[in-house]
Amino acid sequence: MKKWLWIFILCIGVSGIIFGIGKGNEQREVAKNEVNIDYVIKPKVALTFDDGPHPEYTPKLLDALKERGVKATFFLIGKNAKVHPEIVKRIADEGHVIGNHTMNHVEITKMADADAFLELDENRKLLEGITGMPVEYMRPPFGAWQKSLENKVNALPVLWSVDPLDWTTENTEEVVRRVIEEVEEDEIILLHDYYESSVEAAIRIVDILQAEGYDFVPIDELILG
Repeated sequence: MKKWLWIFILCIGVSGIIFGIGKGNEQREVAKNEVNIDYVIKPKVALTFDDGPHPEYTPKLLDALKERGVKATFFLIGKNAKVHPEIVKRIADEGHVIGNHTMNHVEITKMADADAFLELDENRKLLEGITGMPVEYMRPPFGAWQKSLENKVNALPVLWSVDPLDWTTENTEEVVRRVIEEVEEDEIILLHDYYESSVEAAIRIVDILQAEGYDFVPIDELILG
């Protein structure tokens, strides 16, 4: 009798172990699936804006970006930032990256290095004074940059890979079309927050690309990965 009792207990124990192993494997598989679901890598693009801030169009753009959970990069002109420091502060406070676009939107390759440096340095000091944050990126107007300044300007030059030439037209849908047809993963999109049609195009572009699975990131996240 005791022999059969021990066999019965042993069988129950083995069954429990087998059941536990199966249950553990099942739980690990579920956990693995959950991780895979959560760890979906979206293609990234950077939305960048030049020439602001504008007193009407930049706040409208910021409202739309905040509503959609999008972070962008704003390359600001010093003479505009000086007049609208509250908008500059809002851009920084809402988590966007602020870059240097010179004090007066001049083509710095047509200036002496010393004058070009002053254009950038004056704007850097202005923007940092408003936001209390370092300005680590710059975009030379017209994309014209001289390498001789790289050791003097403590900022990374950032150009672009998608340019819909939005400043040449007020046709919002045309600007949207140009971007959507050209954009791919890791692109840097150039737009301007100084024109109403460009801001409207930017909002449409965000809606379309978000629906296609794109993730909009500030320039530092795209560059640094």
